[in-house]
Amino acid sequence: MRDTTQLTIIDINTMKIKILLFIFCFAAITNAQTFTEQDTLRGSITPERAWWDLNYYHLDIEVDPDKKYISGSNTIRYKVLKKKQKVLQIDLQAPLKIDKVTQNDKPLQVVSNGNAHFVHLEKKQKKRRFYTIKVFYSGNPKEAVRAPWDGGFSWKKDTNGKHFVATSCQGLGASVWWPNKDHMYDEVDSMAISVKVPKGLMNVSNGRLRKVDKNTNTYHWFVSNPINNYGVNVNIGDYIYFGEKYNGEKGVLDLDYYVLRNDLEKAKIQFRDAPKMMKAFEHWFGPYPFYEDSFKLVQVPYLGMEHQSSVTYGNQFKQGYLGRDLSGTGWGLKFDFIIIHEAGHEWFANNITYKDAADMWIHEGFTAYSENLFLDYYYGKEAATDYVIGTRKNVRNDRPVIGTYNVNHEGSSDMYYKGANLLHTIRTLIVDDDKWRQILRGLNKTYYHQTVSTKEVEAYISEQSGIALSKVFDQYLRTADIPILEYELSNNVLKYRYTNVIDGFDMPLKIMGEIEHHIQPTTTWQTLKLAATIPDITIDRNFYVKSKRKN
Repeated sequence: MRDTTQLTIIDINTMKIKILLFIFCFAAITNAQTFTEQDTLRGSITPERAWWDLNYYHLDIEVDPDKKYISGSNTIRYKVLKKKQKVLQIDLQAPLKIDKVTQNDKPLQVVSNGNAHFVHLEKKQKKRRFYTIKVFYSGNPKEAVRAPWDGGFSWKKDTNGKHFVATSCQGLGASVWWPNKDHMYDEVDSMAISVKVPKGLMNVSNGRLRKVDKNTNTYHWFVSNPINNYGVNVNIGDYIYFGEKYNGEKGVLDLDYYVLRNDLEKAKIQFRDAPKMMKAFEHWFGPYPFYEDSFKLVQVPYLGMEHQSSVTYGNQFKQGYLGRDLSGTGWGLKFDFIIIHEAGHEWFANNITYKDAADMWIHEGFTAYSENLFLDYYYGKEAATDYVIGTRKNVRNDRPVIGTYNVNHEGSSDMYYKGANLLHTIRTLIVDDDKWRQILRGLNKTYYHQTVSTKEVEAYISEQSGIALSKVFDQYLRTADIPILEYELSNNVLKYRYTNVIDGFDMPLKIMGEIEHHIQPTTTWQTLKLAATIPDITIDRNFYVKSKRKN
């Protein structure tokens, strides 16, 4: 039975909630999108979040797979940024419940508004000082319906009938299974993860395994680098370990693999892509960002996710995406999609992390682009080009890639391959592949272990490339429209202009005919006299632009 004797939970007045919901909904409807007060509490840097900075977590829990139940605590150490603050926001999603919150072993009052819980501190919070609270919680967490897209806990069993359990919570939020400051702008500096599991099972989490308490079967992991909340994970199963050493840019890196007992031999073959991935991505992006915490692949009962230093794998030991080539070119079967894509997130998602969910394309666009950079490294630029252009067929152009800020709202799923093709187009504009590589490496060095906005990424690429790219980013990220080169061709005269574009869009193009021509269309008609009469022109396929002939 839960100990609730020291807990004070005060429900917000029902009428107040209704009024606030009406205000938020009315404002949202005017923008053709409905958001709630809960969206704002989750997605914005509220006053109750802004005044304190995360320093350390110790997540200490017990997982009971038979009852699909978890219980335990999260110790939160923080630094005070503003004085005279007494209320602190912690997030935890129903049906999980906070049992009590303490500071210096004294119970604190908690005012709950849905999934946001406001802790009323009694001790004076002095600026620049560090303090600790401990949040005790328990319950049956949300069960994942279609992990990792609809995440939570996946409660499965392996072919031997043993429990096979894992967490996934991107988008949904880490607060679906543990209490934390559930906003991406503030990453904890380091973290301990202690998980007690039934005898005969092992827990694998992020970072390095410090010890195993054999009496309680508790696994103690430690993450020494900053980590975003959704990157934290628990994986429980009848695991077998194998590993290898990789001589990388920062020295010797441990590559550790945890797979189910019956899949060991298949994994030894399939996971050969891991060191190949590391070699290619260190070339393109710079050193692996978490040498101190090792790199792990951990088998799970769902497709996979980019959990930091604990990348989860469920691609059934097949090439491509569950045996399919997402590009339709054949090149997608040259690698295991989950190993390459999810590990690519170690640089874009875990090293460089978006501040707001609206900018999730920074994670997914760059990482989808990493797939073709892997091919570039091993099979050449033409193969990589075939692949990334082949993925355009997956783009729907249903809505902008960037979502709505401050309400935990992601943009279109086009963030993957529209984002990748935007980056491929920018590489084409830059012309110099060595400079492009240095820009990618420079991003990971400049924003090492930091949270960023799209604007910061845009400014960096524009400055380092020496090309004004603001209109290019606006077109591909903030509209759902692909530029169209509208043209007329008569005798040896070409008339052309852009349509379906924002004001001021004038991205240069290379067109192919008898000879190449470099043009810079605008929305105003321009004329080019060609050297010879040709039946038609084509746009260099490396530019993500469509064409429409008028005659």
